[in-house]
Amino acid sequence: MRPPRIRRRGSGTKLRRGIYIIPSLFTVANMFCGFLSMAYSSRGRMETAALFILAAGFADVLDGRIARLTGTTSSFGESYDSLADVISFGAAPALLAFHWGLWEVPRIGMACAFLFLAAGSIRLARFSTNGHDMSRFQGLPIPAGAGAITMLVLVSPEPVMHPAFIPVVVCFVVAVALLMVSNLPYRSFKDMNLKRQWPAPTLFAIAVVFSLVTLDPRILSILLAVYILSAPVMVLSGRLRKSSQRTAPVTPRQRTEFEEDHESSTDPD
Repeated sequence: MRPPRIRRRGSGTKLRRGIYIIPSLFTVANMFCGFLSMAYSSRGRMETAALFILAAGFADVLDGRIARLTGTTSSFGESYDSLADVISFGAAPALLAFHWGLWEVPRIGMACAFLFLAAGSIRLARFSTNGHDMSRFQGLPIPAGAGAITMLVLVSPEPVMHPAFIPVVVCFVVAVALLMVSNLPYRSFKDMNLKRQWPAPTLFAIAVVFSLVTLDPRILSILLAVYILSAPVMVLSGRLRKSSQRTAPVTPRQRTEFEEDHESSTDPD
C-alpha cells in the first residue's frame, strides 16, 4: 500500500504557520488608533481624533522598522499592515475632514472625503503590487496624506463654519488625494541604516526637533508641508532647468589664429 502523498507548496518549502507577534502588535495598535480617531470624529472631538491619527503614524513607523531590524518581515505582515493603513490613514482622516470642514456642504463633502479614501487605497494597492524602492516613493505616501489633514485640523481644531473657508478645505483635500495617485517621486527614509554609528551631533539635532515640537506642536505642520511640496518643486525645477537649457542661445565660438590666417589667405582681395 502506497503512503499518502504529501502536498507541498512552493519549491519544497514548508508553509510557515503562525505570525510574528511583535510587529503585528504595532499593526494592531495602528488600527486601534484609527478606529478611536473615527469614533472621536463622530462625537465632534476633532483635536483628539487628529492626535490619534498621529499616534497611528508612530505605530506604523515602529511596525516597519522593528520588522526590518529583527528580520521578522513576512507577506502576512505586509498585507495586514496595508489593511490597517486603509483604516488609520484612509477612512479616519477622510471622516475627520468631513466632520471638521466639509459638513456644511454634505454632498460635496462626502464626495471629497470618499475621493481621499479611494486615492489612499489606490496608493496602498500600487505600493503593494509594484516593486519596493527603498529610496523613492511613487506618489505621496498615504501616512503623509493623512498627516496633512491632521495638521490642518490641529492648526485650527474648531469646525469650519465660515462659508469662505469651505472651498479652501475642498481644494486642499482634493489636492492631497491627487498627490497620492500621482507619479511624483517622494523621498523615502527606509534606506537609512539605523545600525551604523552616527555622529554625536545627530542626537543633539533630534533633541532640537523635540524641543521645537514641545514648544509648539504645530511645527510638525511646517515640516510636513516641506515634505509634501518637495516633490512638486523638484520636478518643476527640473523641467524649468531643461527648458532653459533648450532655449539658451548658442554663443559663437572664438576663432583660432589658424582660422583667421586661413580666411585672410583665401580672401580674393
